[in-house]
Amino acid sequence: MEAVGPRDVVRDVLPEGLGDAIRATAREIAGVLDGVDDTSVPVPGSRWAVGESAAHLAYANELMADLAVGRERGHGDGTPQSLAGANERALAAFPERAAGPLAAMIVAQADRFLAAVAESRAGAESGTAADGLRGGDHPAEDAVLADDAVRTPLGPMSRAVLGSYLLTHMLGHGYDLARALGRPHMVDRTRAGLCVPFLLTVMPLVANRAAADTLTAGYAVRLWGGDSFGVVFSDGVAVTARRPPDRPDCTLLIEPVTFLLMALGRIPTWGALARGRVLAWGRKPWLGARFPTLFTAP
Repeated sequence: MEAVGPRDVVRDVLPEGLGDAIRATAREIAGVLDGVDDTSVPVPGSRWAVGESAAHLAYANELMADLAVGRERGHGDGTPQSLAGANERALAAFPERAAGPLAAMIVAQADRFLAAVAESRAGAESGTAADGLRGGDHPAEDAVLADDAVRTPLGPMSRAVLGSYLLTHMLGHGYDLARALGRPHMVDRTRAGLCVPFLLTVMPLVANRAAADTLTAGYAVRLWGGDSFGVVFSDGVAVTARRPPDRPDCTLLIEPVTFLLMALGRIPTWGALARGRVLAWGRKPWLGARFPTLFTAP
């Protein structure tokens, strides 16, 4: 019988390619930080310098690994404002700012996350899974969450969605670090597509109620050569679905890297529209330019 290793187990729990993307992204971020002596370099568009951004990544990867084990960690109440406050408190309590140790921790904690995912599968098969959210804690979600769900600062998630969250978070801050240090970033179309499960989960939580207000409209979002999904607003409340609505008011065709960077608030909408990276059509095509403003980047 052919032996099954940890990477094989991870592939059974996470969507195809996600485990490898997490592993590679952590190492590429470490490569961006390699040889950096001055971590006081400011990050464009952020109040943090390189040291704070890298420290945030290291801390966040540790938090994600703990969550994957099934260990609850308090970190805000899920709103963008509370998460920002929790991030600042965590940074104040975590003084490391040297590039080398932070790079090593980013990689080590990403690997620990993947090991926890593999262990969760092995535990589930043997009946000794790590403690996390269990059926009955959220009865309406039992069919989806079951034994694979863990509690996160953004609510209960399966480990597959949590892995998508980890990748999304690393790509956003890895992009920032690469820009600050003048090095190539690691965001590509494949990895951007792997972030979609998390983004669909979090969009309703970060909908900008003031911007959406009384909006009632359906969006069909299609990524070049990849995923498609739907986002429907009803009086400012957003609901996402893996399938686009049958009669959308606006259809968006977006280049995947552009989609991710817009979703994370890293690039402006109008520039992407002007470069043809975002196309909009339908009964109300003017709603296309409004779409990114309807969310507050987490």
